[in-house]
Amino acid sequence: MQSLSKENHSSVSEFILLGFSSETQVGMALFALFLLLYLTTLVGNGLIVMLIYLDSHLHTPMYLFLSVLSLVDMSYVTTTVPQMLVNMVCPQRTISWGACAAQMFIFLVLGIAECVLYAIMAYDRYVAICFPLHYTLLMSPSICVKMVIVCWSISIAGALIYTVFTMHLPYCGPYKINHFFCEVPAVLKLLACADTSFNDRLDFILGFLLLLVPLSLIMTSYILIFASIFRIRSAQGRLKSFSTCASHVTVVTMFYGPAIFMYMRPGSRYDPERDKKLALFYSVVSAFFNPIIYSLRNKDVKEAFLKIFGVRTTA
Repeated sequence: MQSLSKENHSSVSEFILLGFSSETQVGMALFALFLLLYLTTLVGNGLIVMLIYLDSHLHTPMYLFLSVLSLVDMSYVTTTVPQMLVNMVCPQRTISWGACAAQMFIFLVLGIAECVLYAIMAYDRYVAICFPLHYTLLMSPSICVKMVIVCWSISIAGALIYTVFTMHLPYCGPYKINHFFCEVPAVLKLLACADTSFNDRLDFILGFLLLLVPLSLIMTSYILIFASIFRIRSAQGRLKSFSTCASHVTVVTMFYGPAIFMYMRPGSRYDPERDKKLALFYSVVSAFFNPIIYSLRNKDVKEAFLKIFGVRTTA
């Protein structure tokens, strides 16, 4: 089996990414749409990072994690969208084996980091609302840095396991990936001549550890948060606390739903057309909406924006 695997690997030099519609008019419309989404995502998330860096009032754990999330989102879309845009205007649509493996690994690192970051941000809100007097102690700068380091360590380890166990299998051909980037379920579909039952079990275990465990922590945090909020006597206080959590709950729902479906269902239920649309939610759409949701529902971010750009425009 090892010799067969090596033989297949040596013969595979590139894949073909089928992407979306091959019709010229539809392709150009999609190109314009995704280019606009991509540029807006970069500008929106970049703006949040800049505001948090420039405004000292935003130098808190919550905004530290938000700035890391924005950087992850900018990198996330850059991993997939430029390749997709090139394939929309280039009829060849090829990607080398090495580039495919690199894209898969980087995408998984960033995706897993986003999962863990959402859990960390939920814990941050839990401490802020349920233990406000101990917040500076429980969320000290050193603890926040350690959380970020753990986040990236988990992400790199998980992505490495996913990528190695996906890309080492023999490919049967034709080497056409019915997707707009090299995602694990789409690449595994090319392995009809190999036994992928181990990969299915591994993907389920990794999905449980990297998706369901963080989601469980998020849900537990918000159950405790809401229980604490309902004990607040002031209606204004309850409203302020709900508003603080609403944006985070929104983006978590938008990200986790499609991701869990994609990475925890059996390989036999793979549907390329449906899966491409679902992948757009956690690879493009969530990154696009994150800065909008956080800025529109966040008074501190809006005030920082008005203060910084108000001073610049009047200078």
